[in-house]
Amino acid sequence: MGELCLLVTVTSRNLAGGFLRFYESKGLSSAFVTVGRGTAASEILEFFGLESSEKSILFHLVTAQTFRDLKPGLRWEQNIDLPGSGIAFLIPLSSVGGKKTLAYFTDGQSFHLGEESTLKETKYELLVVIANQGYTEMIMDAAREVHATGGTVLHARGTGREKAEQFLGVTLVDEKEMIFIVVDTKRKREIMSAIMEKAGLGTKARSIVFSLPVTDIAGMRLAEEMEG
Repeated sequence: MGELCLLVTVTSRNLAGGFLRFYESKGLSSAFVTVGRGTAASEILEFFGLESSEKSILFHLVTAQTFRDLKPGLRWEQNIDLPGSGIAFLIPLSSVGGKKTLAYFTDGQSFHLGEESTLKETKYELLVVIANQGYTEMIMDAAREVHATGGTVLHARGTGREKAEQFLGVTLVDEKEMIFIVVDTKRKREIMSAIMEKAGLGTKARSIVFSLPVTDIAGMRLAEEMEG
C-alpha cells in the first residue's frame, strides 16, 4: 500500500484528549478511540509516574512521512518521551477497501498509491472493519459467506464526522465497533469485497475496511485443514 500506515497511540485516559487535539492541529481530524487497561504491577506504575493503568488507544491512518513530521511535536508538545505520557507506533497497511475510504484517510497527506504491501508474501492478513455500533452480525455474516472465520469486536468512538460526510458521502455516528478478522491472504480481496457490498457505506452499518499484514500465526490449523 505504498507508505500508508496505521498509527496507534497508547496513552492514559486523562491525556487522550490532549493527543487528539494535537493530531487535529496537524490535520488528522479522523480518529477511532477505544479504551484498555495496562498490565504493569503497581510498583512499576509508581516508578514510571503513572497514576492509573486505564488506557486510551487512538487509531489514525497516516503516511510514513506524516509520522516523521509528527514526531518532533509528539516529543516536545506532548512530551511522549517522558514516563507516563504514552507510546506511538506504526503498522504498515496492505490495502484499503474502496477509493472513497482511501481519500477519507489520506486527506491533506501527500500520498501516492504504491505496491500492495511493504511486507511481501504474508500468508495471513488482519482485516480491520470499522462500522456503526450494532451491526457486527451483518458484517460477520457477509464475511462468513466467503469462508472467513470468527472476529473480535472492540467498542470505539469516532471523530471527524464533517470530514466523513465530505469524502464518504454519508453521516457517521460517534459510537463505533472495530472488528478484527484474521484471514487467508488468498481470500482477502473476496472477503473485503463481500463486506463492502453487504455491509458497506451504502448500508446502515456504514463499514469501512482495511488490512494489515500478519507475519506469523498460531491457532489457525483447523481452518487450514478445512481449506485443504
